[in-house]
Amino acid sequence: MTGDPRATRPDRLGLGEGIRWTGGALVLVDILEGRLLTAPQDPAAPLRKLAELPVPLGAVAPVAGRPGTWIAAAGTGICLLGPDSTATWLARPEADARPARRMNDGTADPSGRFWAGSMGYDADEDAGSLYRVDHDGTVVRVLADITVPNGPAFTADGRTMYLADSTRGVVRRYPVDPATGALGSPTTYLTVDEGSPDGMAVDDEGAVWMAVWGTGTVRRHLPDGTLERTVRLPASQPAGVCLQGDVLHVTTATVGLAAPGPYDGALFSVRVAVPGPPAAAYRPAAGPSGDRPIGGLE
Repeated sequence: MTGDPRATRPDRLGLGEGIRWTGGALVLVDILEGRLLTAPQDPAAPLRKLAELPVPLGAVAPVAGRPGTWIAAAGTGICLLGPDSTATWLARPEADARPARRMNDGTADPSGRFWAGSMGYDADEDAGSLYRVDHDGTVVRVLADITVPNGPAFTADGRTMYLADSTRGVVRRYPVDPATGALGSPTTYLTVDEGSPDGMAVDDEGAVWMAVWGTGTVRRHLPDGTLERTVRLPASQPAGVCLQGDVLHVTTATVGLAAPGPYDGALFSVRVAVPGPPAAAYRPAAGPSGDRPIGGLE
């Protein structure tokens, strides 16, 4: 590890999460404000708003071949989010759920599918699910009875998925069939006794960077679960992580803090020894013409 984490931008977010380096832009969300933000190259510049929804916005992934369009875990489902903040809904599977639920973290896998979790607004036990969006836009519930899902994060070959159940303090590892998106039986990757595992990213050596909510730390665990490195932040609620090459970016939150400190809610960056790949894009299936993806993107 070289240097200390720095928070150079003036922004302080309520619930900063879902940070991703797309290869061309660094994007993140302020979940409860429904805002999609991007970080300009100037490290001192304020974050810039790309889109805003009237519902919580958990995470996005770029849509391949459609610059400025995102697939988003938002509100009670999954939508396609255009550059003018127009939302085209693919499905809202949690619309009628009781207790009330919202979408949370999500990401695309290396095969081009999108995965996103849902949770109860009050982190109700077993209220959460994990959904997969296939190339044709079909939204499938693949896991249920999760309390607060965070991640998922995938290995570079797309054959392994890490998923945190934050409230329970456990991160599970699932085999994935890249051809179908089917999940195999999980094993426990690690448990966290203090704080809660939150956003994750996998680096080029297959190690998992994990934000640990409530502890002011981000931790790097080797593929066998061994803790290899800990980054300490002057903010108590790290929530999301991503790698932009050999720079680790970390989002934090002020939500729930009676007296936030000066760096709570800030975006931090620190150089690390092992780089990581850009976030994958969601790849919709082409129509009969070969260039007409799923509805809303034509």
